[in-house]
Amino acid sequence: MRPKKFSTMIFGCGNVIMGDDGYGPAVVDELNAHYDLSGDIQAVDAGTCVREYLLDYLLTEEGRPDRIIIVDAVDFPDRKPGELFQIFPDTIPVKKIHDFSLHQFPTVNLLQELEQHSGIKILILAAQVDCIPDEIRPGLSPAMSLAVTKACKKISEILNEKANSLNG
Repeated sequence: MRPKKFSTMIFGCGNVIMGDDGYGPAVVDELNAHYDLSGDIQAVDAGTCVREYLLDYLLTEEGRPDRIIIVDAVDFPDRKPGELFQIFPDTIPVKKIHDFSLHQFPTVNLLQELEQHSGIKILILAAQVDCIPDEIRPGLSPAMSLAVTKACKKISEILNEKANSLNG
């Protein structure tokens, strides 16, 4: 049986029991609960295991999406808590390549290879954390809760732009 091909895969990355790190899964939960994702768009809570999904797309041609949106919390010193911003694999600052880990996988190299060798368009929709606790503490800060709502609206706009360009 051939795998279902999705035009867009949305991966929410993060650990829901570690405070603001649960931003990515919270965005996916909100998208699946309150947004009308068409049959060729899938939103998945990848937790801390997005590497396996990405490696599958790199190693196989069947079922590759046209675009991947990765939603993740980051900690950049020059950003404000809850600030939402887009990152493209080829624009990650050189000084951040090694510490921008998206949960311990070779993010930059893998994402760049996916774009260059598979033609998949990659977008990272990041939000600046307020706090990642030292101990288990589920729940987002107020700033990150607002970022979830903003991220869902932004993703909806991105998806509508593509739909309108196909219909126009």
